[in-house]
Amino acid sequence: MDTGPSDESPRRARRSVLRALACGSALAVLPRAARAWPAQSQGPTQARVAYSLSPDDDAFLDDLARREFRYFWEQADPHTGLVLDRAKTKGLPDIRQGGPPASIASTGFGLTAIAIAVERGWVEPEEARERVRITLEFFAERATQEHGWFYHFLDPLTGERQWSCEISSIDTALLLAGVLTARQKFADDPEIVRLATQIYHRVDFQWMLDGDPYLLSQGWKPETDFLDSRWDSYSELMILYLLAIGSPSYPIPPESWIAWARPEIAYAGYSFVNCAPLFIHQYSHAWVDFRGLRDKVAPHFDYFLNSIAATRAHRAFCMSLSRELPDYSQNIWGITSSDSIKGYVSWGGPPLDPRIDGTLVPSAAGGSLMFTPDICLPALRAMREKFGDRIYGQYGFVDAFNPIQGWVDPEVIGLGLGITLLSAENLRTGNVWRWFMRNPELDRALGLVMQPYRRVAGAPQRTLYGA
Repeated sequence: MDTGPSDESPRRARRSVLRALACGSALAVLPRAARAWPAQSQGPTQARVAYSLSPDDDAFLDDLARREFRYFWEQADPHTGLVLDRAKTKGLPDIRQGGPPASIASTGFGLTAIAIAVERGWVEPEEARERVRITLEFFAERATQEHGWFYHFLDPLTGERQWSCEISSIDTALLLAGVLTARQKFADDPEIVRLATQIYHRVDFQWMLDGDPYLLSQGWKPETDFLDSRWDSYSELMILYLLAIGSPSYPIPPESWIAWARPEIAYAGYSFVNCAPLFIHQYSHAWVDFRGLRDKVAPHFDYFLNSIAATRAHRAFCMSLSRELPDYSQNIWGITSSDSIKGYVSWGGPPLDPRIDGTLVPSAAGGSLMFTPDICLPALRAMREKFGDRIYGQYGFVDAFNPIQGWVDPEVIGLGLGITLLSAENLRTGNVWRWFMRNPELDRALGLVMQPYRRVAGAPQRTLYGA
C-alpha cells in the first residue's frame, strides 16, 4: 500500500489515502471499541447470475489477457523478476537504474500471470519456470527485507528501496499470493517449491502486530518505526489476514479476523459491506475462492456475494451520474483508484464522490469479471468498440480515460492490468483460484475463520474441512 505523497514522488499516494478518505472517514471518529460488527445485518442482497461466454466473448477475453500478460513479461527485469509499477502504453520497456520503480504487488500479479500464460501456451514452460525461479531466488536471497516483509517500491535492476517507501504489509501479501500461486502451479519443481515456502514461512506476522493483540500495522519504516495506521476496516485486507492466520511459523490469532470493522451501506436496492473504490472488493478474490463460504461468526458475511452486490451497486451509481456525465451509461461505466488528467486519484462510489469528473477506469469492470460477467464483459466490449485504439493498445486498456476532457492516459498500471487478467481467468477456468486454494496454509486459515454453507458448481474441494 502507499502511505501518501512525498517530495520524492507524488505518485506514492495510492491506496492508503484512498482508504482514509473513502473507507475510514466515518470510522475515524469512533473509538476502537466501537468498531465492531453490527448486531444485525441484512448481508449482501445479490446472487450471482448464470452466464455463458459466447465464442466472441472468449475471443475478446483471450486477446485482452494475452496483451495484459505481455506487460508482466516485458516490463519485468529478467535478472530479478521485478515488475514495473507502471509503464507507457506505447514503446519499448523502460527498465533502467534510476528509472520507473518496480512494485512488489505488481510482481505478485506477474508471477500469477506467468502461471496463466504457461497453462494457455503463451510462453514456453521452461522459459516460464526460469523466470519464476529467478524471481523467487531474488526475494528469498537478495531482496532487502525486515522480518520477512518487503519494501513497497524497488529499483527493478538492483532491488534497492525507492522513494523512501515503507515496508508494506498489504503489498507483501499480494506478492506472497503470487509466490504461493507459483508454488502450486509448478509443484513438480522442487526449487520453486523450496524458495516459495522459504519466502512465506519467513514472514513474521506477529511482528507486524506491533503490540496489538489482533490488528496488523499497515507498514514500517526504518526512520520512524511502525506506521500509525492499522488494517482495522474492510478493504483488500482479507488476503493479508488469511495469510497471517494460516502462517505455520508466525501465526496471528484467528480472532484477528473479527477484529476489523465491516461498515455496511445500502444503495439502489443492494446492501453490502462497503469501501467505495471497487478494487477493494476485488483484490483478495483474485486468489482466494470465497464462493460458498461465509464467516463462522454472526452475521456470517459471504464476501463473494458481497462483491457481486458492490459491483452492481457501483454500476447503478455510475448510471445515476449520466445526466451530468453523459459518457456514463448502462454499458459504459466504472471508476476506481486511477490516473486522471489531474494526477492519481483515489475515488469510487457509492457514496457520491464530488471529484468524479467523467473519468472511466476499465479495470473497475475488468476486476469484477469473476463476479458479474453479465454487466462487466459488455462494459469492456463497449469501451473498446466505442473508443477503439485510443484506449486499447499493446498491453490492453489504458489505466483511465476521460471522453469529456478528451484525455487518454499515456500509461498503464500493473495492478489494474493484473486484477483484470486474474479476474478474467477465474471467470473462464477458475485456475487461479484452483492453484492458490491448494496451499495448505490457506486452507488452514479458512478452516479457522470461515465455514462452507452452500455448494457452488466448479468450486474446488475443501481439503481440510469439506465442501
